[in-house]
Amino acid sequence: MSNIQGKTDVILIGAGIMSATLGSLLKELAPEWDIKVFEKLESAGEESSNEWNNAGTGHSALCELNYTVEKPDGSIDISKAISINEQFQLSRQFWSYLVNSNLIQNPQEFIRQLPHMSLVLGEKDVTFLQKRFKALSDNPLFQGMEYTEDPKKLKEWVPLIMEGRASNEPVAATKIDSGTDVNFGALTRILFDHLKSQNVEVNYKHSVEDIKRTEDGLWELKIWNMATGNIERHYAKFVFIGAGGGSLPLLQKTGIPESKHIGGFPVSGLFMVCNNPEVVEKHHAKVYGKAKVGAPPMSVPHLDTRFIDNKKTLLFGPFAGFSPKFLKTGSNLDLIGSVKPNNVLTMLAAGVKELSLTKYLIQQLMLSKEQRLEELREFIPNAKLEDWDMVVAGQRVQVIKDTEKGGKGTLQFGTEVITAADGSIAALLGASPGASTAVHVMLQVLERCFPRQIEDWESKIKEMIPSYGESLMDNPELLDKIHGTTAEALGLVEKELVLH
Repeated sequence: MSNIQGKTDVILIGAGIMSATLGSLLKELAPEWDIKVFEKLESAGEESSNEWNNAGTGHSALCELNYTVEKPDGSIDISKAISINEQFQLSRQFWSYLVNSNLIQNPQEFIRQLPHMSLVLGEKDVTFLQKRFKALSDNPLFQGMEYTEDPKKLKEWVPLIMEGRASNEPVAATKIDSGTDVNFGALTRILFDHLKSQNVEVNYKHSVEDIKRTEDGLWELKIWNMATGNIERHYAKFVFIGAGGGSLPLLQKTGIPESKHIGGFPVSGLFMVCNNPEVVEKHHAKVYGKAKVGAPPMSVPHLDTRFIDNKKTLLFGPFAGFSPKFLKTGSNLDLIGSVKPNNVLTMLAAGVKELSLTKYLIQQLMLSKEQRLEELREFIPNAKLEDWDMVVAGQRVQVIKDTEKGGKGTLQFGTEVITAADGSIAALLGASPGASTAVHVMLQVLERCFPRQIEDWESKIKEMIPSYGESLMDNPELLDKIHGTTAEALGLVEKELVLH
């Protein structure tokens, strides 16, 4: 049975952090627009945005070493770190606006202050970290960063990591206290509660089966209502596909030229979660190490203090793996189904290029519990197997596309916005640093898809996000002001650090 539903201004596919952010922005910029959301699962934030399915780092490049690459001449390129830090500042500003406007409450449910640290072992990496620290510490975005190789200082910073460590091993770390832990699952749910209060229609257990263009320029969505078993047809002027790993197959269904020659490569992950409260209490930071050779960027090892369900937890990982599914709740046929005549050569070229990645993933899949413990012991020398459980993290689908620089079948590590030429449909593909930069990414969607409205919206955007269109790095006064006001609104005050 098929039901024809009415026309709406905007349809958002997927109830994750991206749709939540775009919906919240649009409700402020165009409150009169009708918005509908369709989500396959039973509630918001259950897939890639879920707190157990992502690292929860307020990705601001304070600790992630893969954002600062050593160039052949030995100098450190910090341009990506600057860009990602600036993008995270946009998210902080928008969240602060929502709190200050009483549109959302209790920011401590989704964001907490937590030191961000980088930790390296061995002379070569210690030299790299020294250079990285020197390159970043002069930059206003990274003010407050400290560096040490002193074992006594390191014991103060990370007692759990230093306990039982060989004294002759060179160890160095940087620390910045203004880092954050963000529970993107909680934030997504808070934003969807806000959207519902603004008369946004949110439909769970609704699976989008097809998307096609109608003769009058609207988009027709064929949607399976999983609760009733009925097929519904909904029409919209603008559609955003924010379905995580499920975005690529839906984008392909649209048939827009921009959807051609794009593939997806799924990577799964595992985390070790500490079940011993005494061990959890000994650590209070997000500590990132250096990725192994051949490892994808989202497999950088890190030992993370997290706050999940208001409880302090400790996670280590991620261990990469491979599954042909594009979503944790997806199908084993997802990868095969995504191969089309227009992208098969792109996919094959990537397969040839990425043999080292494939080998790395196979090695990771073959690791025994004991081998995983050995990797953990690089961070926690005294780690015991019985103190740790394994948890399957979320699926990530890396974008494969043809690029001028990388040639055919280049694997992209990052997020990618694909829009139709007329701006009537947009899709978000890719992975890290995704959630942290959601506001920046959704502003890109608005700029590309609503070029006529963006000028009228600019003053409102500036009210919500004061640094919109400006470089905070080049304006330290504005940076200080924004850091102060967002920290106050989000409850990120120094006293929280003193409690531990």
